[in-house]
Amino acid sequence: VRGFGHERAEVLALAAGLERPSEHPLAAAIVAAAEGEALSIPEVSGFRVLVGRGVAGRVGGHDVALGNARLMEDERVETAAGRDVVEKASRKGATAMFLAIDGRLAGVLSLADAVKPSTAAALDALREAGVRLVMATGDNEATAKAVAASLPIDEVHAGVSPEDKANLVAALKARGAVVAMAGDGVNDAPALAAADVGIGMGNGSDIAIQSASVTLLKGDLAGIARARALSEATVKNIRQNLFFAFVYNAVGVPLAAGVLYPLLGITLSPMFAALAMSLSSVSVVGNALRLRSATI
Repeated sequence: VRGFGHERAEVLALAAGLERPSEHPLAAAIVAAAEGEALSIPEVSGFRVLVGRGVAGRVGGHDVALGNARLMEDERVETAAGRDVVEKASRKGATAMFLAIDGRLAGVLSLADAVKPSTAAALDALREAGVRLVMATGDNEATAKAVAASLPIDEVHAGVSPEDKANLVAALKARGAVVAMAGDGVNDAPALAAADVGIGMGNGSDIAIQSASVTLLKGDLAGIARARALSEATVKNIRQNLFFAFVYNAVGVPLAAGVLYPLLGITLSPMFAALAMSLSSVSVVGNALRLRSATI
């Protein structure tokens, strides 16, 4: 936290008070930081989520706005004093947000969501499976590239709005791609709904979870790689079971109907027909149970 004309503790407390009603993971981090420093967090009234820009409301008797440069432009807040701080944070892969109090820049908050140790391996597994990896984020280009540099990302789109994310999904689908979109925030909801498969994170916002068709209980991308591998194994298993069922019926039904009786005198007694049908069911169920031991 960097303050401009305000104490650090005041900036953090006001930001935490403003963000407390928000479901965004970054909001939770700000509130946790203030609570960790035992700060008195004021109540907020008139809380507003400004999609793709930030949040605003009245906190501790002040009009407070917290968000990106676009929000500051909309609020006509001069941000020149904080741009250097934002640029330094962005180069390190952190998300920097401006805090304005009563229409004037009061501070810059820098938050970094550390890349989980399992993320690179999960993305490598997806890429090896032929998946093209695209990152779309509302963060600025410097932050996006800093994060993407350590990961096997094929394409980066930075500074995008919720509408831009949904349009990107639509554009990819128009090219014939099957799109899976993973996200955890309010800004991701339109793209999650537009994707062929929307993947919400269990630790994300309610609207993101509701917009998704699949929800991972943990915010770990390794779950996506496991889910995709399990899906492929399931589809393969279904095809195998259909083949088994087809072979049993292709052989058994003509025999039971007596097709070979006029030529070879061969027929299928009801007892053996019942046994064959039982074996068909056992083979299909047994093959399906192999999924329990599948290596995912």
